[in-house]
Amino acid sequence: MCPAPYQANADAFVVKVEVVSTVSQFVGGSGHEALALQVTVEPGDTVRTLLQQLCGRYPRLRAVLWEGGGLGPHIEVVVNDEVLGVSHQLDSPLKPGDRLMLLGQYVGG
Repeated sequence: MCPAPYQANADAFVVKVEVVSTVSQFVGGSGHEALALQVTVEPGDTVRTLLQQLCGRYPRLRAVLWEGGGLGPHIEVVVNDEVLGVSHQLDSPLKPGDRLMLLGQYVGG
């Protein structure tokens, strides 16, 4: 007997994630463009949950996104047009309509 196919929770929703410029190379892009991804999340899932889900899908992203148990310094996470740490934290629950952006840090002078 075949197992039943996976069915997402009826309350699941999609969060749009834009991966910009150099960061796109870690999710299958060239590193020169913006890619739009869609991630299905469950009620109660957090920014951290979504990022971990993306890293499961894209192992190269995991290597540059996380460092020492937290986010590394090279990729900025933006939630609804605000840098993570302003209105949202890693453990902030996601809501329908939320948008994330992964943007490479620009440093220098």
